[in-house]
Order: sequence, then structure tokens, then C-alpha cells
Amino acid sequence: MTISAALLAGCGKGSGPGKDAAKDAGPPLTVSVEDVITLRNNAMTSGPSITGSIEPERRADLRAEVPAVVVAVLKENGDPVKRGDLLVRLDQTSIRDSLNSAQASMSAAAQAYEQAERQYQRMVTLRQTNVVSAQQLEDVEIRRNTALSEREAARSRAVTARQQLERTEVRAPFDGIVSDRKVSAGDTAQVGKELLKVIDPSSLRFEGLVSADSIGEVSAGQPVWFRIHGFGERDFTGKVTRVNPSANTTTRQVEVLVSFDDPKQQPNVAGLYAEGRVETQSTATLALSTATVVREGDNAYAWVIKEGKLRKVALTLGERDVRTGAYAIRSGLAEGDQVLRFPNVSLKEDQVVNFDAGNKAAVVAEK
Repeated sequence: MTISAALLAGCGKGSGPGKDAAKDAGPPLTVSVEDVITLRNNAMTSGPSITGSIEPERRADLRAEVPAVVVAVLKENGDPVKRGDLLVRLDQTSIRDSLNSAQASMSAAAQAYEQAERQYQRMVTLRQTNVVSAQQLEDVEIRRNTALSEREAARSRAVTARQQLERTEVRAPFDGIVSDRKVSAGDTAQVGKELLKVIDPSSLRFEGLVSADSIGEVSAGQPVWFRIHGFGERDFTGKVTRVNPSANTTTRQVEVLVSFDDPKQQPNVAGLYAEGRVETQSTATLALSTATVVREGDNAYAWVIKEGKLRKVALTLGERDVRTGAYAIRSGLAEGDQVLRFPNVSLKEDQVVNFDAGNKAAVVAEK
């Protein structure tokens, strides 16, 4: 603030009531245009609070699908990966033996079926000349059908064994970053054991919770502002994309998903705590920041410049905008009033106010 009190050097002669009043009001106050707020109606938003964390929409918990020993982990936390990259290799020894056995069984079953099929075709020809009986033809047909079933079963076992072998190589499901490595070489991985996590940092969103008491005000498309711990006073904005149709039975909170307005402003770090507010209502009102309002006990005041002099005006404050910290002014001021932005304790009623030379009074909207 550049408010400066300047005593006017005087060599006045005599005294009188006017001079005594000027003396009581103190020396003239010199201010710059940046020290003055010209009040204008501003939009003040309100709505239910929302708390939660920043999480990726695309995330995968990669788990073991076969019981095996971990042979190698090829990526560390923070390493970028491309879709299809090999991340973890499991021991293939026993599964490869099973595949070889299944393939051998499939080959034998295929040969048995081919032989049964040839015999069946011969019996069909002989039956046409009545050389063999109908019962003999039926017996051969049954053996042919049994061989066919065994061939298909052996083929299915070979396919299953091949799939099991492929599952010993854990690959990235999409482009992203390894976020949480859970195993090391030598670990035993049972079915379902978590190996590592892969996330897509470009798909971050705010996964928040809103009290069920206020969820009736929330709907898709509403703007949301929030702050993320670790980013100071920086404001982030987004929009509600989805509201969970059911509330948590324990906490009585409802999950609300919020997308970032500007993907380039995403923090690129998942799991950070965030809190903010869903903007369900917006009203035009006069507002002043905390630094502009003077507190004296339970009363609130503002220093207003009227006719070139300071006036201490009592205020009735309304709700506080949690985003900007400004108070709504219910009474005491009107649009167009000029208010000192940063008042101090040395100010006095009826003190003369002068603007710096070269500056003109300008409208400085409160933000």
C-alpha cells in the first residue's frame, strides 16, 4: 500500500474554529489509485463443499494370473511405458512343460481321430454292399466320435497351457507410468497377487465426496473450484462429470467426479488431497476483502472517501465467499463508493484525501 500521510507545512497566522477542526482531522492523506476500490457488483458463488483426491481415470492394478516365481521386474516406479511393454516376467518352467505335454496329447489324439475316421469311411462303403452289419457300422461310428471328442479336449488343454504361458509375461495395458511396484525378483506370486500399478497421468480427475444432505443441489455440468495440497493458494477449476447414484452407507457421502477445465493445468501427481466447492448458485452483490474490512469487536467498518474526505462507515456483512475470501456487503455501502483498500489505525474521520500527482481516480474493481 502506498498511502502516505503528509503534513502540510504552514505558516498560518491566527486561529479559529475551522483551523481547530482541520487539526483534529489530522494531516491530509495522500493516496494512489491502487489504494482505492470503486465498488461494483460482483458474482459471489456458493454451494456444497467437496473433498477428495486427485486420481487417474485410467489405472490398472496388474496382478499375477498364474502361480509362479518372479524372475525379473523390468520397470521401476516413475518409468514411462508404452502399451505392450514387458513389465514383469514370471518363471515359465512348469507351465512350458504342461504346454509341451498338452501339445503331444493333441497330436496323438489327432492321429487317433484320423485313423478312426478312415475306418468309419471304409465301413460305410462295405455297408452299402451288405458286407458288414449295421451294428458293426454303428460301433465304428461311436469310436470315431469318441476320438473326435478326445482330439478337441486335447486341443483345449493345449490352448489353455499356451494362455498360461503368455500370462507369465505381464505387459503394459496402455501408455502410462509405473506408479507402484509391489514385487522383486525371487518373490512368489500367487494368483491374484498385485505386481505393480500403471497409471495414465494425462487422465487425472478430482474424485471428491459431497455430503448427502447437499447432493440434491449437485448435477453434471456444474463448475467446481478446488485447491490441491502441495500447490499453495493456486486455484483449479473443473466441471462435474458424474454423480454416484448411491451414498456411502457409513459416511453418508456421495462420490462426485470432476474433470479439469484445462488438462494442461493437471498436477501430474496422483493421490494428492484436494478440497473445494461445487458452485451451485451465483448472485451479484457488493463484496470487500478481509484486508479492507476494519474489525472492532463484533462490529465491522470501512473507510470511504466522500467529497475528498474520509468517512468511517458501519457495515453489515453477509456470507463469505470461500473462494476469494471476500465478504458480501448487506448494508452500509453502495455501488460506486470509493473505499480504501488497506486501511490502518492512523486514519481519522474527516481526514482530507489527496491523490498522488499524475494519477487520476480510476475504477479499481474488487476481485
